[in-house]
Amino acid sequence: MIVNLDSDQCYQAVLTRDTRFDGRFFVAVKSTHIYCRPICRVKTPMRKNCQFFSHAAAAEVAGFRPCKRCRPELAPGNSLMEVSSQLARNAAYYINQDFLADHSLAELAEKLGVTDRQMRRVFHDEFGVSPVEFWQTQRLLLAKQLLTDSTMPVTSVAFASGFQSLRRFNALLKERYRLTPTELRKQQNKQLPESFEKFSFRLNYRPPFDWERLLGFLSQRVIPHVEAVQDGTYFRTVHVKRQDRDFVGHIQVRHEAEKHLLSVRLSDALMPVCAIVLERVKRLFDLHADPITIDAALGTFGTQRPGLRVPGSFDGFEMSVRAILGQQISVAAARTLAGRLALRFGTPLQTPFASLTHVFPTPQRLSSATVDEIGRLGITGQRSKTLIALSQAILSGALRLEPGSRVEDTFAALHKIPGIGEWTAQYIAMRALSWPDAFPHTDLGIKKALGLSSPKQILKLAEQWRPWRAYAALHLWNNLEKKS
Repeated sequence: MIVNLDSDQCYQAVLTRDTRFDGRFFVAVKSTHIYCRPICRVKTPMRKNCQFFSHAAAAEVAGFRPCKRCRPELAPGNSLMEVSSQLARNAAYYINQDFLADHSLAELAEKLGVTDRQMRRVFHDEFGVSPVEFWQTQRLLLAKQLLTDSTMPVTSVAFASGFQSLRRFNALLKERYRLTPTELRKQQNKQLPESFEKFSFRLNYRPPFDWERLLGFLSQRVIPHVEAVQDGTYFRTVHVKRQDRDFVGHIQVRHEAEKHLLSVRLSDALMPVCAIVLERVKRLFDLHADPITIDAALGTFGTQRPGLRVPGSFDGFEMSVRAILGQQISVAAARTLAGRLALRFGTPLQTPFASLTHVFPTPQRLSSATVDEIGRLGITGQRSKTLIALSQAILSGALRLEPGSRVEDTFAALHKIPGIGEWTAQYIAMRALSWPDAFPHTDLGIKKALGLSSPKQILKLAEQWRPWRAYAALHLWNNLEKKS
């Protein structure tokens, strides 16, 4: 299924190598059994030999293998908001987070609140493949990037790509691509990194991309000892829990504007969970956004600042704690309090960077803290209670702060926590859930930027920006900064 495109439009995009459609569909060539991005520079195939797929997984299941030249694994991804079914959207989110590496389809269906059969049927209707086939393609394309751009041992590549067995990795690679790892690497003819820690993942996006404004937003809100922005590069410590194991390390992200990509390096300890880490980086920097579609919907906003992105979060809990600390105080004061919290309750971590010394505290750690212990950091008693209640809600399963959750359920759970009002709930939905239609209509800055004081009037005016109201909010805040 190709959303809002027919085959003739797809072929026209291939003829013109239109970058707007890169990653939105793939063209498979029947005569070569290869599928490409629409921007591929090879000789344009004849129309009768072309078949079009919205997703790489559907092309692979149909018997096509990825092009070595245009490299479909590097194509920018589509926003899950374009998926018409909320159930399929949420399932894809968890699959992208490598959920199936440790859980069964039945467990995924239970997490989504439906039967296994219903989930598989809805997912196939939306993506044209089964959840497992979708996941297999994600793992193989990640492996292809590692095999092509490094000389890491094949065993390490298989492990990093989520395969528990080298035999299974080789068998699936041979079945899908009709190649062995050695054959896939034959075209390597340059100096390539030998270790995981020296390898840079490439995460492409659709331009325009206002990196400076996005990085500026994050740099004002970095949590001392956990995050840093230096010389245009973003750094942070990382904690990922997988089954009963904790993986901790650090990452660095820099922008390569001329190539329209972010370059991401992970410490060696994060290799087994690199798929999860990369998906979180995409979420933090809003890489799945289609700025042309969004800017067009926002009218004058889009023309004033094209490519403005909504900052997401690397960890929903961390971001929500930061939002609660920021209630009714300055951004700088909230940053200071968050740094104290990280020092007191976080886990020390050795890194090559002097500014990165701790991993942010987990919900388990904060839930066991007392109001007095948190209060000694300069945090008010009410906010201390809110932080503890937030941690407990996450631990009990009553609250999930991740994009795969139902927004309505998350709002209901947040509003039950004393100290979390409408503004905080909307802000958390905007960043922790990556919900593009979140809109903190009670925000003083938005009121000032619009020249309106009534939340009802503001909501009525914001109807024109659906379903991209979160982007409208960013534009309004930026307009306010420009005036001040």
